[in-house]
Amino acid sequence: MRLNWHDLGLARADSADGQIVEISGFAVSVPLAGRGVRFILAREPGCCPGCFPRDVAASVEVFAATPIPAPGRPARLMGTLRVRTDDPLGWRYQLHGARLLDPPGWTSVSRRGVLTAGPLMCLAACATANTPETASQRQADARVAIESAPSVDIHSHAGHLIGTRRVRGGGAFAPVAEPMRKGGMAVICHAVVADSPATHTADQGRIRPYRTPDPGELYQYSRLSFTRLHNLVREQGLTLIKTAADLRAARAGKPSSIIASEGADWLEGQVDRVDEAHDKWDLRHLQLTHYRVNELGDIQTEAPVHGGLSDFGAEVVRRCNRTGVVVDVAHGTYDLVKRAASVTTKPLILSHTSLIGGGRVQLMFTRLITPDHARVIASTGGVIGVWPPADAVMSLPGLAASMAKMVDAVGIDHVGLGSDMEGLLAPSVFPDYEHLPALAEALLGVGFHVPETVKILGGNYARAFETTLA
Repeated sequence: MRLNWHDLGLARADSADGQIVEISGFAVSVPLAGRGVRFILAREPGCCPGCFPRDVAASVEVFAATPIPAPGRPARLMGTLRVRTDDPLGWRYQLHGARLLDPPGWTSVSRRGVLTAGPLMCLAACATANTPETASQRQADARVAIESAPSVDIHSHAGHLIGTRRVRGGGAFAPVAEPMRKGGMAVICHAVVADSPATHTADQGRIRPYRTPDPGELYQYSRLSFTRLHNLVREQGLTLIKTAADLRAARAGKPSSIIASEGADWLEGQVDRVDEAHDKWDLRHLQLTHYRVNELGDIQTEAPVHGGLSDFGAEVVRRCNRTGVVVDVAHGTYDLVKRAASVTTKPLILSHTSLIGGGRVQLMFTRLITPDHARVIASTGGVIGVWPPADAVMSLPGLAASMAKMVDAVGIDHVGLGSDMEGLLAPSVFPDYEHLPALAEALLGVGFHVPETVKILGGNYARAFETTLA
């Protein structure tokens, strides 16, 4: 199995525990014990013998079968991967019984390839990568990125918004506005969930449909859901974004919401309800499907029924284009996305996902997508929101690396943040908006410049939103 550096911190690497893997890199530190037998492998060469990887979770601790040649030279190694979760020093990946493959190899990557092994922390006197001056500059650049343009979370349920008991019975909201102010998050696409009454978490940990809703049930549930969302917006003093001008005017320190719906199940086959939701509930962002196969199309986590986007789904896409509602194809199958792209005249959004690791073309019932899937979204001028489940990315630098991986697939103009806040089944490395400055620093740390960071943190979505509402 060939292991790439951008796999570290993702499920592909973790699932390879105990397997024979091949990886190319550099011995960037003085061997820890026995020259050339135990050392650290990283993606980049160090500037001197004292260089040491800053992120030990994105480096490989090597236990070689025989001594390996001197540090600083590229090496292609093969050995047994061990994934640790209990190391007191934070080491996660180890390569046991490693041997040097001949000839040494090295796979080059783009500047924005996932720099998960660096920048390096130099322990010697010549170090500059982790100086106080560098850290201070990165913090300053992160503030500039956040404050110069509106940041946008493309997909969020923040505030104890969702859940059938809360929606039907009420209940206190959790703070949303204050964490947004503290972190500088300007706008969130605040999503109700359309199909909750008809889905549950099954034994295998998947959310699945378990019954057929009664006629009109999901429509009535949507009315309660939108009412609860508007109550949250009003109670917490959030500004409601209804126009492109509203979004352009949004800034850090003045939290705002875009009304969104995860799933269009409440349409129940009636396309005019798009206009009703737009006018009555200020809907500006509509995800076509969620966890049940509805009238609009097929989903990634269930067997296909419609062969992709249905004719009714295509009609809804056209109506959203005409009405000024962003079309979100998250949870939809690749076939759904391809037809939606052929129908739409506006950018598509895929609000929360990440790339399948290791070049796998298909994976049954995954919410991840292939590069080709992502490129269909980009071809419409759209944006893919990268999400932060801890079991996939492990850390904020890991999330930044996952975003960089998506940028490598589709380009800098088509990537954003989709936190799925309070909607993830797994813990999140981005659990609240106070973490936004740290995420901005992590993006800068993997090689993005300030203007590129601005695009990822909201500029790309703002462009797609404005195009849709034009």
